Amino acid sequence: MKGLTLPDLCAAIESLLFVSEEPVSGERLAGILEVSGERITELIGELRNRLEGRGLCLVELAGGYSLATRPEYAQFVERFLGPEPERLSLPAVETVAIIAYRQPITRPEIDQLRGVNSSGVVNTLMEKGLVEVAGRKNAPGRPFLLKTTRHFLASFGLRDLDELPRLAELEGRQLAQELVPARTEPAATGQAAGASGEEDPPSPANEAEQAR
Repeated sequence: MKGLTLPDLCAAIESLLFVSEEPVSGERLAGILEVSGERITELIGELRNRLEGRGLCLVELAGGYSLATRPEYAQFVERFLGPEPERLSLPAVETVAIIAYRQPITRPEIDQLRGVNSSGVVNTLMEKGLVEVAGRKNAPGRPFLLKTTRHFLASFGLRDLDELPRLAELEGRQLAQELVPARTEPAATGQAAGASGEEDPPSPANEAEQAR
């Protein structure tokens, strides 16, 4: 946009990041402000400098940019917000860790790694927007392939999958403990979903599966 000064453009980006619930890509910022991608990179650097010494900082998450409160003020933010939000159970964190490192992966393959039926846990992760269907595997039964989402990256503070801790050689439970140490709810008792031994497809695809 012609006529906007450097402070104007920085303030515009700050406003867009403030109102957005998800990280905003550089491409989208460039389109809205009608400037080049190179100019957005310069403006992001300038805005990051302008936020130094303030309560907010600019972070890169899930392939985009977002505003966040600084870690050194976390205790005050937590006190203001009250009780911590509900966190993932240990089985859920274990499962999403396996998917993150082995994606795309099928539900039966997850079951084999965990030693229990994971249909209920997978459905929970899909409902929370952390996991999605990535197609079907060319194998008997054509099971659904699962992968993590951009929301997963943002939730775990990652710019991309390359920022995952180098834990590929560890088992799923160890991965979970490393990813979210001491921040999970106790594991749910029982595995009702696995009692029958049946393997249902992930919930968002149930209707399509029934129609086949």
